Amino acid sequence: MLPINNKKRVIPVIAHIAAWICFFALPYLVFFPRLREFNMSNYMLTVIICNNIFLVFFYYLNTQVLIPKLLVKEKWLWYVLATLACLIFFLYVPREIARIIVPPDPQNNIPAYIRNPAYKGIVRSGGPRRRPLADPYNTAIFLLVFTVGTCVSVVQRWLETEQNRKETENEKLNTELSFLKSQVNPHFFFNTLNNIYSLAIVKSDKTATAVLKLSSIMRYILAETEQRLVPLQNEIDFTNNYIELQQVRLTNKVKVHFEVGGNTGELLVAPLIFIAFVENAFKYGISTKEESIIDFSLHTVANKIEFSAKNFIVQSENNLQENTGIGINNVKRRLELLYPEKHQLSYGIKDGFYSVNLTIYT
Repeated sequence: MLPINNKKRVIPVIAHIAAWICFFALPYLVFFPRLREFNMSNYMLTVIICNNIFLVFFYYLNTQVLIPKLLVKEKWLWYVLATLACLIFFLYVPREIARIIVPPDPQNNIPAYIRNPAYKGIVRSGGPRRRPLADPYNTAIFLLVFTVGTCVSVVQRWLETEQNRKETENEKLNTELSFLKSQVNPHFFFNTLNNIYSLAIVKSDKTATAVLKLSSIMRYILAETEQRLVPLQNEIDFTNNYIELQQVRLTNKVKVHFEVGGNTGELLVAPLIFIAFVENAFKYGISTKEESIIDFSLHTVANKIEFSAKNFIVQSENNLQENTGIGINNVKRRLELLYPEKHQLSYGIKDGFYSVNLTIYT
Protein backbone atom coordinates (compact mmCIF):
# COMPACT_ATOMS: atom_id res chain seq x y z
CA MET A 1 0.00 0.00 0.00
CA LEU A 2 1.12 3.57 -0.71
CA PRO A 3 2.09 5.79 2.21
CA ILE A 4 -0.43 8.48 3.17
CA ASN A 5 1.70 11.30 1.73
CA ASN A 6 2.02 9.49 -1.61
CA LYS A 7 -1.73 8.87 -1.70
CA LYS A 8 -2.35 12.60 -1.24
CA ARG A 9 -0.19 13.27 -4.30
CA VAL A 10 -1.50 10.44 -6.50
CA ILE A 11 -5.24 10.95 -5.96
CA PRO A 12 -5.34 14.54 -7.34
CA VAL A 13 -3.27 13.48 -10.37
CA ILE A 14 -5.67 10.62 -11.14
CA ALA A 15 -8.64 12.96 -10.70
CA HIS A 16 -7.16 15.49 -13.14
CA ILE A 17 -6.40 12.83 -15.73
CA ALA A 18 -9.93 11.41 -15.46
CA ALA A 19 -11.44 14.90 -15.77
CA TRP A 20 -9.45 15.67 -18.93
CA ILE A 21 -10.39 12.33 -20.51
CA CYS A 22 -14.08 13.01 -19.87
CA PHE A 23 -13.76 16.56 -21.16
CA PHE A 24 -12.10 15.60 -24.45
CA ALA A 25 -14.36 12.58 -24.99
CA LEU A 26 -17.61 14.49 -24.44
CA PRO A 27 -17.89 16.06 -27.94
CA TYR A 28 -17.41 12.68 -29.58
CA LEU A 29 -20.08 11.13 -27.38
CA VAL A 30 -22.54 13.95 -28.09
CA PHE A 31 -21.96 14.10 -31.86
CA PHE A 32 -21.34 10.39 -32.38
CA PRO A 33 -24.01 9.97 -35.15
CA ARG A 34 -22.40 12.65 -37.33
CA LEU A 35 -18.93 11.17 -36.99
CA ARG A 36 -19.91 8.58 -39.63
CA GLU A 37 -20.31 11.43 -42.16
CA PHE A 38 -16.94 12.94 -41.33
CA ASN A 39 -13.70 11.68 -42.87
CA MET A 40 -11.07 12.40 -40.21
CA SER A 41 -7.84 13.28 -42.00
CA ASN A 42 -4.39 13.27 -40.48
CA TYR A 43 -4.40 17.06 -40.58
CA MET A 44 -7.65 17.41 -38.62
CA LEU A 45 -6.45 14.85 -36.10
CA THR A 46 -3.25 16.85 -35.66
CA VAL A 47 -5.25 20.07 -35.19
CA ILE A 48 -7.38 18.44 -32.50
CA ILE A 49 -4.32 17.09 -30.68
CA CYS A 50 -2.58 20.50 -30.82
CA ASN A 51 -5.71 22.26 -29.56
CA ASN A 52 -6.13 19.81 -26.70
CA ILE A 53 -2.48 20.10 -25.68
CA PHE A 54 -2.81 23.89 -25.58
CA LEU A 55 -6.04 23.71 -23.54
CA VAL A 56 -4.29 21.57 -20.93
CA PHE A 57 -1.31 23.93 -20.95
CA PHE A 58 -3.54 27.01 -20.60
CA TYR A 59 -5.57 25.48 -17.75
CA TYR A 60 -2.50 24.98 -15.59
CA LEU A 61 -0.92 28.26 -16.73
CA ASN A 62 -4.08 30.03 -15.61
CA THR A 63 -4.51 28.22 -12.28
CA GLN A 64 -0.85 28.00 -11.29
CA VAL A 65 0.64 31.24 -12.69
CA LEU A 66 -1.84 33.84 -13.94
CA ILE A 67 -4.30 33.68 -11.05
CA PRO A 68 -1.67 33.58 -8.22
CA LYS A 69 0.66 36.15 -9.83
CA LEU A 70 -1.87 38.53 -11.37
CA LEU A 71 -5.49 38.00 -10.30
CA VAL A 72 -4.81 37.43 -6.60
CA LYS A 73 -2.48 40.44 -6.51
CA GLU A 74 -5.23 42.54 -8.15
CA LYS A 75 -3.34 43.17 -11.37
CA TRP A 76 -6.60 43.09 -13.27
CA LEU A 77 -5.43 44.66 -16.54
CA TRP A 78 -2.41 42.38 -16.89
CA TYR A 79 -4.61 39.35 -16.16
CA VAL A 80 -7.14 40.32 -18.85
CA LEU A 81 -4.39 41.03 -21.39
CA ALA A 82 -2.65 37.71 -20.65
CA THR A 83 -5.95 35.82 -21.05
CA LEU A 84 -6.72 37.56 -24.35
CA ALA A 85 -3.22 36.77 -25.59
CA CYS A 86 -3.76 33.10 -24.73
CA LEU A 87 -7.11 33.14 -26.56
CA ILE A 88 -5.60 34.62 -29.73
CA PHE A 89 -2.72 32.15 -29.53
CA PHE A 90 -5.17 29.26 -29.16
CA LEU A 91 -7.34 30.32 -32.12
CA TYR A 92 -4.47 30.47 -34.63
CA VAL A 93 -1.16 29.03 -33.51
CA PRO A 94 -2.12 25.35 -32.85
CA ARG A 95 -3.78 25.17 -36.31
CA GLU A 96 -0.67 26.62 -37.97
CA ILE A 97 1.55 24.19 -36.07
CA ALA A 98 -0.65 21.33 -37.27
CA ARG A 99 -0.44 22.72 -40.82
CA ILE A 100 3.36 22.58 -40.62
CA ILE A 101 3.38 19.06 -39.20
CA VAL A 102 0.79 17.62 -41.60
CA PRO A 103 -0.09 19.78 -44.65
CA PRO A 104 -3.88 19.70 -45.17
CA ASP A 105 -5.69 18.20 -48.13
CA PRO A 106 -8.78 20.45 -48.63
CA GLN A 107 -11.02 17.68 -49.96
CA ASN A 108 -10.27 15.26 -47.10
CA ASN A 109 -11.15 17.79 -44.39
CA ILE A 110 -14.66 18.59 -45.54
CA PRO A 111 -17.58 16.51 -44.24
CA ALA A 112 -19.53 14.52 -46.81
CA TYR A 113 -22.69 16.56 -46.30
CA ILE A 114 -20.76 19.78 -47.12
CA ARG A 115 -19.21 18.27 -50.25
CA ASN A 116 -22.75 17.41 -51.41
CA PRO A 117 -24.03 20.35 -53.55
CA ALA A 118 -27.57 19.57 -52.49
CA TYR A 119 -26.76 20.90 -49.03
CA LYS A 120 -27.76 24.50 -49.77
CA GLY A 121 -27.58 25.69 -46.16
CA ILE A 122 -23.81 25.51 -46.01
CA VAL A 123 -22.52 25.50 -49.59
CA ARG A 124 -22.39 28.73 -51.51
CA SER A 125 -22.30 29.07 -55.24
CA GLY A 126 -18.55 29.60 -55.05
CA GLY A 127 -17.90 26.57 -52.82
CA PRO A 128 -17.84 25.95 -49.04
CA ARG A 129 -18.04 28.88 -46.67
CA ARG A 130 -14.82 30.41 -45.50
CA ARG A 131 -13.56 29.70 -42.02
CA PRO A 132 -14.50 32.70 -39.80
CA LEU A 133 -11.81 34.96 -38.35
CA ALA A 134 -12.53 33.69 -34.82
CA ASP A 135 -13.80 30.13 -34.66
CA PRO A 136 -16.89 30.23 -32.36
CA TYR A 137 -16.52 26.58 -31.35
CA ASN A 138 -12.87 26.93 -30.30
CA THR A 139 -13.63 30.25 -28.60
CA ALA A 140 -16.41 28.61 -26.58
CA ILE A 141 -14.15 25.70 -25.62
CA PHE A 142 -11.41 28.11 -24.53
CA LEU A 143 -13.84 30.17 -22.44
CA LEU A 144 -15.20 26.98 -20.87
CA VAL A 145 -11.71 25.86 -19.81
CA PHE A 146 -10.96 29.39 -18.61
CA THR A 147 -14.16 29.57 -16.52
CA VAL A 148 -13.76 26.11 -15.01
CA GLY A 149 -10.09 26.72 -14.15
CA THR A 150 -10.79 30.12 -12.59
CA CYS A 151 -13.74 28.81 -10.56
CA VAL A 152 -11.78 25.78 -9.33
CA SER A 153 -8.82 27.95 -8.36
CA VAL A 154 -11.01 30.50 -6.55
CA VAL A 155 -12.87 27.76 -4.65
CA GLN A 156 -9.59 26.07 -3.67
CA ARG A 157 -8.17 29.34 -2.38
CA TRP A 158 -11.38 30.06 -0.47
CA LEU A 159 -11.21 26.60 1.14
CA GLU A 160 -7.55 27.13 2.03
CA THR A 161 -8.40 30.51 3.55
CA GLU A 162 -11.22 28.97 5.58
CA GLN A 163 -8.92 26.16 6.73
CA ASN A 164 -6.25 28.65 7.78
CA ARG A 165 -8.87 30.73 9.58
CA LYS A 166 -10.14 27.71 11.48
CA GLU A 167 -6.60 26.64 12.40
CA THR A 168 -5.87 30.15 13.64
CA GLU A 169 -9.07 30.18 15.69
CA ASN A 170 -8.23 26.74 17.12
CA GLU A 171 -4.74 27.89 18.06
CA LYS A 172 -6.18 31.00 19.67
CA LEU A 173 -8.78 28.89 21.48
CA ASN A 174 -6.18 26.40 22.75
CA THR A 175 -3.92 29.24 23.89
CA GLU A 176 -6.74 30.92 25.78
CA LEU A 177 -7.89 27.63 27.32
CA SER A 178 -4.33 26.85 28.41
CA PHE A 179 -4.09 30.27 30.00
CA LEU A 180 -7.41 29.84 31.80
CA LYS A 181 -6.43 26.36 32.98
CA SER A 182 -3.11 27.68 34.25
CA GLN A 183 -5.12 30.19 36.31
CA VAL A 184 -7.22 27.40 37.82
CA ASN A 185 -4.30 25.50 39.33
CA PRO A 186 -2.61 28.36 41.25
CA HIS A 187 -5.99 29.63 42.42
CA PHE A 188 -7.04 26.19 43.60
CA PHE A 189 -3.73 25.41 45.34
CA PHE A 190 -3.65 28.83 46.97
CA ASN A 191 -6.98 28.18 48.70
CA THR A 192 -6.11 24.56 49.59
CA LEU A 193 -2.69 25.40 51.03
CA ASN A 194 -4.30 28.10 53.13
CA ASN A 195 -6.60 25.47 54.59
CA ILE A 196 -3.71 23.12 55.41
CA TYR A 197 -1.74 26.01 56.85
CA SER A 198 -4.64 26.73 59.20
CA LEU A 199 -4.58 23.09 60.38
CA ALA A 200 -0.83 23.22 60.90
CA ILE A 201 -1.08 26.41 62.96
CA VAL A 202 -3.39 24.74 65.47
CA LYS A 203 -1.33 21.50 65.27
CA SER A 204 -4.36 19.49 64.25
CA ASP A 205 -4.10 15.72 63.88
CA LYS A 206 -5.94 16.11 60.62
CA THR A 207 -2.96 17.82 58.94
CA ALA A 208 -1.42 14.57 57.68
CA THR A 209 -4.75 13.43 56.22
CA ALA A 210 -5.15 16.79 54.53
CA VAL A 211 -1.70 16.51 52.96
CA LEU A 212 -2.57 13.05 51.60
CA LYS A 213 -5.79 14.35 50.11
CA LEU A 214 -3.93 17.26 48.57
CA SER A 215 -1.43 14.81 47.07
CA SER A 216 -4.26 12.86 45.46
CA ILE A 217 -5.76 16.07 44.10
CA MET A 218 -2.40 17.23 42.72
CA ARG A 219 -1.93 13.89 40.99
CA TYR A 220 -5.25 14.32 39.25
CA ILE A 221 -4.48 17.87 38.17
CA LEU A 222 -1.03 17.00 36.83
CA ALA A 223 -2.13 13.80 35.08
CA GLU A 224 -5.62 14.55 33.80
CA THR A 225 -5.99 18.26 33.15
CA GLU A 226 -3.64 18.23 30.17
CA GLN A 227 -6.52 16.58 28.30
CA ARG A 228 -9.30 18.63 26.75
CA LEU A 229 -11.88 16.18 28.08
CA VAL A 230 -11.72 13.60 30.87
CA PRO A 231 -14.13 10.88 32.05
CA LEU A 232 -16.92 12.38 34.12
CA GLN A 233 -16.34 9.79 36.86
CA ASN A 234 -12.77 11.06 37.30
CA GLU A 235 -14.07 14.58 37.79
CA ILE A 236 -16.59 13.29 40.33
CA ASP A 237 -13.81 11.49 42.26
CA PHE A 238 -11.71 14.66 42.20
CA THR A 239 -14.63 16.71 43.55
CA ASN A 240 -15.20 14.13 46.30
CA ASN A 241 -11.53 14.33 47.31
CA TYR A 242 -11.73 18.11 47.45
CA ILE A 243 -14.88 17.99 49.61
CA GLU A 244 -13.24 15.49 51.98
CA LEU A 245 -10.16 17.70 52.17
CA GLN A 246 -12.33 20.64 53.14
CA GLN A 247 -14.16 18.60 55.75
CA VAL A 248 -10.86 17.79 57.45
CA ARG A 249 -10.65 21.36 58.72
CA LEU A 250 -14.36 21.78 59.46
CA THR A 251 -16.37 21.12 62.60
CA ASN A 252 -19.48 19.00 62.96
CA LYS A 253 -21.59 22.13 62.49
CA VAL A 254 -20.97 21.98 58.76
CA LYS A 255 -23.03 19.43 56.86
CA VAL A 256 -21.95 18.69 53.28
CA HIS A 257 -23.95 16.53 50.89
CA PHE A 258 -22.84 15.44 47.43
CA GLU A 259 -25.45 13.47 45.52
CA VAL A 260 -24.56 11.70 42.26
CA GLY A 261 -27.11 10.04 40.01
CA GLY A 262 -27.41 8.62 36.53
CA ASN A 263 -24.97 6.76 34.31
CA THR A 264 -21.64 8.58 34.46
CA GLY A 265 -19.42 5.85 33.06
CA GLU A 266 -19.31 6.85 29.38
CA LEU A 267 -19.59 10.64 29.53
CA LEU A 268 -16.67 13.05 29.10
CA VAL A 269 -16.38 16.55 30.51
CA ALA A 270 -13.83 19.36 30.64
CA PRO A 271 -11.54 18.96 33.68
CA LEU A 272 -11.95 21.28 36.69
CA ILE A 273 -15.23 22.61 35.31
CA PHE A 274 -17.16 22.27 38.61
CA ILE A 275 -14.47 23.05 41.18
CA ALA A 276 -14.95 26.84 41.15
CA PHE A 277 -18.57 26.46 42.29
CA VAL A 278 -17.54 23.97 44.98
CA GLU A 279 -14.82 26.32 46.22
CA ASN A 280 -17.19 29.26 46.45
CA ALA A 281 -19.74 27.21 48.38
CA PHE A 282 -17.12 26.43 51.04
CA LYS A 283 -15.74 29.96 50.97
CA TYR A 284 -19.04 31.76 51.54
CA GLY A 285 -21.27 29.10 53.06
CA ILE A 286 -19.43 28.15 56.26
CA SER A 287 -20.12 29.70 59.65
CA THR A 288 -18.08 29.15 62.80
CA LYS A 289 -21.02 30.12 65.01
CA GLU A 290 -24.02 28.27 63.59
CA GLU A 291 -24.83 25.20 61.59
CA SER A 292 -24.13 25.38 57.87
CA ILE A 293 -25.45 23.16 55.11
CA ILE A 294 -23.91 22.83 51.67
CA ASP A 295 -25.59 20.73 49.00
CA PHE A 296 -24.03 19.54 45.77
CA SER A 297 -25.69 17.33 43.20
CA LEU A 298 -24.68 15.91 39.84
CA HIS A 299 -27.10 13.96 37.66
CA THR A 300 -26.85 12.68 34.10
CA VAL A 301 -29.61 11.99 31.59
CA ALA A 302 -28.42 10.62 28.23
CA ASN A 303 -25.80 13.15 27.08
CA LYS A 304 -26.86 15.85 29.56
CA ILE A 305 -24.97 16.65 32.78
CA GLU A 306 -26.77 18.66 35.45
CA PHE A 307 -24.72 20.09 38.31
CA SER A 308 -25.97 22.24 41.16
CA ALA A 309 -24.49 23.82 44.28
CA LYS A 310 -26.44 25.48 47.07
CA ASN A 311 -25.26 27.10 50.28
CA PHE A 312 -26.51 29.53 52.90
CA ILE A 313 -24.80 32.92 52.65
CA VAL A 314 -22.78 33.69 55.75
CA GLN A 315 -22.33 37.42 56.24
CA SER A 316 -18.67 38.27 56.54
CA GLU A 317 -16.00 40.57 55.25
CA ASN A 318 -15.79 38.42 52.12
CA ASN A 319 -19.46 38.79 51.27
CA LEU A 320 -20.51 36.89 48.20
CA GLN A 321 -22.24 39.90 46.75
CA GLU A 322 -18.99 41.83 46.78
CA ASN A 323 -16.64 39.27 45.29
CA THR A 324 -17.15 35.84 43.82
CA GLY A 325 -13.44 35.33 43.10
CA ILE A 326 -11.59 34.73 39.87
CA GLY A 327 -12.78 31.12 39.75
CA ILE A 328 -16.37 31.88 38.66
CA ASN A 329 -15.35 34.26 35.88
CA ASN A 330 -12.75 31.75 34.78
CA VAL A 331 -15.18 28.85 34.49
CA LYS A 332 -17.75 31.05 32.70
CA ARG A 333 -15.20 31.86 30.03
CA ARG A 334 -14.14 28.22 29.73
CA LEU A 335 -17.76 27.19 29.26
CA GLU A 336 -18.16 29.75 26.47
CA LEU A 337 -15.10 28.37 24.69
CA LEU A 338 -15.61 24.65 25.29
CA TYR A 339 -19.41 24.40 25.13
CA PRO A 340 -20.69 27.19 22.87
CA GLU A 341 -24.49 26.97 22.75
CA LYS A 342 -24.24 23.63 24.57
CA HIS A 343 -24.48 24.77 28.17
CA GLN A 344 -26.79 26.68 30.47
CA LEU A 345 -25.47 28.46 33.58
CA SER A 346 -27.59 30.28 36.11
CA TYR A 347 -26.80 31.51 39.60
CA GLY A 348 -28.32 33.88 42.11
CA ILE A 349 -29.50 34.54 45.67
CA LYS A 350 -32.90 33.60 46.98
CA ASP A 351 -34.11 33.46 50.58
CA GLY A 352 -30.56 33.86 51.86
CA PHE A 353 -29.24 30.96 49.80
CA TYR A 354 -26.83 31.19 46.93
CA SER A 355 -27.37 28.56 44.24
CA VAL A 356 -25.66 27.60 41.00
CA ASN A 357 -27.19 25.45 38.28
CA LEU A 358 -25.11 24.25 35.35
CA THR A 359 -26.31 22.07 32.48
CA ILE A 360 -23.84 20.73 29.93
CA TYR A 361 -24.71 18.85 26.76
CA THR A 362 -21.78 16.62 25.84
